Amino acid sequence: MKHSLIVLMGLLAGCNTPAPKGEGKVANEQGTSQAMENVKEKTFDELFTPVAPRDIVGNVFRLVGEDYTVITSGTGEDYNSMTASYGGWGILFNEPSTWCFLRANRYTLEYIRREKRYTMTYFDEPYRDQVMLFGTSSGRDSDKMKKHTLSAVKTPAGSVAYKEAKLIIECELTEITTVQPADYYSEEGRSFVVKAHEEVKEYHKLVFGKITGAWVRK
Repeated sequence: MKHSLIVLMGLLAGCNTPAPKGEGKVANEQGTSQAMENVKEKTFDELFTPVAPRDIVGNVFRLVGEDYTVITSGTGEDYNSMTASYGGWGILFNEPSTWCFLRANRYTLEYIRREKRYTMTYFDEPYRDQVMLFGTSSGRDSDKMKKHTLSAVKTPAGSVAYKEAKLIIECELTEITTVQPADYYSEEGRSFVVKAHEEVKEYHKLVFGKITGAWVRK
């Protein structure tokens, strides 16, 4: 891919995200309803503590590839979320950054372009059904944002995230690049972007963002 910037996707410190314990933290399937009830009335500061990007403990391959990323952009009552399973974290322009690989017709991408800011959130296993709801349809022509039971909350900078998250990463948009089939050297990659283009008439976008804040659940 004709891109002079390199973002490293790697394994951060630690092997697994610590098992949650205590009030407002999901420990198992049976505790999900109670945990969700506990967090709804709490503020952002009561639920989360800031963490430097270099100190985030967790396996990025599991967080992105198995737990999935919920990408959210917007402000106030006007925001949209989507589920993503391609992407990573690393260094870009000497800054801790994230990248994600999005279809060009994603409604959330429109919000990212407009707001120049978004969050990437990760959840414990009991919230998987809620996470997957964000990937079932587009918020452009459906009411999917009213179907989930997660509790939206604003970060100190005003971005939208969710109270039930175990990790929140806030990003400032750095770059959006359009992929091209000729830049792919694997048949799998080339076929993937060509097939997607046939469906939406535009190639995938690589979205890069500088990490401006990160928080973990207390």
